[in-house]
Formats: sequence, structure tokens, C-alpha cells
Amino acid sequence: MRMRRAILFIPGDDRHKIEKGAASGVDAVVLDCEDGVAASRKAEARATIAAALREVDFGRSERIVRVNPFSTHLTHDDIAAILPAQPDAILLPKVESASDIHLIDRMMAETAAALLALVETARGVVHLREIAACAEAIPRLQALIFGAEDFAGDIGAVRTASGHEIAYGRGAVVVHAKAFGLQAIDMVFPPLDDEAGLRAEARNGQEMGYTGKMAIHPRQIAPIQETFLPTAAAIAAAQRLIEAFEAHQAAGRGAFQLDGRMVDMPMIRAAQRVIESARAAGLV
Repeated sequence: MRMRRAILFIPGDDRHKIEKGAASGVDAVVLDCEDGVAASRKAEARATIAAALREVDFGRSERIVRVNPFSTHLTHDDIAAILPAQPDAILLPKVESASDIHLIDRMMAETAAALLALVETARGVVHLREIAACAEAIPRLQALIFGAEDFAGDIGAVRTASGHEIAYGRGAVVVHAKAFGLQAIDMVFPPLDDEAGLRAEARNGQEMGYTGKMAIHPRQIAPIQETFLPTAAAIAAAQRLIEAFEAHQAAGRGAFQLDGRMVDMPMIRAAQRVIESARAAGLV
């Protein structure tokens, strides 16, 4: 599964911005047919995206296309126009049920593209177990994404700096993603001139178990991708812990102390996840 620390959203009808995004070095570029495109320019967006997928060099960046949700009745036309250009993945927004996943999977039957599901409504959060469980039968489903702004609007909440109003939905998405072996990608950070705030929110998401975060401007890429990489100190500590664990296991000893702390299996598993993340990023 590809690493998706930051996924950068770009309006699908803007070739210039697509080319800039392709050269940004971001883990994944999302060419948008939905919210980033005016209702009168959906056809232009499809044509621009299809041409860009065929003609633009995206380097190592994954090429994801966000189609319109089923409720708009535009999804079929999006898929018909985009799939022949062979995107790496499709992002389906406003996912509210397992039937949404099964339907988009059937529409993608002729391609090997991955599928990412954006959960951003109360109904979607209520049905998270059924949505995430689709991964057991549909291997192309690789990630759940939490859309905080739409979720807050759907439940009539007022967005606050603390984020307490969206905490339940945000926590539910990451828990269900991890329960079924999926990546969990966190919400957008709307302010563009608050790098400290962005890093703090990204760090908070990483601490919750999220594996990446949506970006809405190129300047957000570096802070997000850096936050979702383990630090050199964290990698060294994880390696030391695993080496000590293996040495004690080889000697036939179970629980042990290291640096004044009792070491148990949850700590070992956490250290293993740090090493896995570092290995995926080429750091070890």
C-alpha cells in the first residue's frame, strides 16, 4: 500500500495548478471533480484531468481523482471519462453506506485503481463499521478519510478551535479504519498562514493514529509530511526497544525493564509500527 502522508487537493479544471502539484513532491495529488469545480465546469474538469493523467509527469506522486458523490448523479460520467486515463486511485466523497463502496467497486471493475472513501456526514459515521468492513471483500479499498467541515455542517455544529464538536466523528473514522487494516487520513486545516497550527493539528492526528492528512495548498505539504514521519530519535528508541525485546526473548525471559519502565507487548507493537513507517519512507 502506498504511503499517503499528505494528499493535495487541486481543482480538476485548472491545468496550471495540476502541473504545479505534479512537481510538488507530495505523496499524493487529488485531481478534484467535486467541490473544487463549479457546477458549470464539470465537463471541463473531466477533460482536463484525463488529459493531465495522460500527459503530465507526476513523478513519485500518486494520482488520485475525486469524483462527484452518487447523490449528484454525476459519478457515472466522471468514472466513464476518467478511468480510461488510468488514475492510480479514485476518491469517493460523501460515502454513507457499504452499498456506495460496492457500487463504485463495480464501476471500477476494469481497472486496478485503488479506492479511498471520504466519510463526511452523520449517516456515514453511523455506518462506519459496514463501510470499513467492505475492505474484507474489496481489496481496492485502502483508506478512510475524515471530512470535518462537511460533517460539522451536516450535524449543525459550530466549528471551534478545540474541535470538540467533531471529536466523535474524527475518532470513529480512525478506529474503524484501523480495525479493518485501512489507512486513516485526517481532516483539512483551512488556515493557510498558520504553520504552527497546522503542525499541531497534524501532530494531534498522528497521535490519534491517523497516517496522513489532507492538504489544500502546496505550502501545507512539507509540514504535514514531516509530521507524519517518525523522528530520528523515535526511530532510534524503537530500534533499541525491539533489540532489547529480542534479546530477552532469546534468553527465555518475558517482561523486562528498560530505562526504568516495564516493557510489555503494546509498547513493542508501537515500536514496530514506528519502524514500519520509517522503512516505508526509506529512513531505515
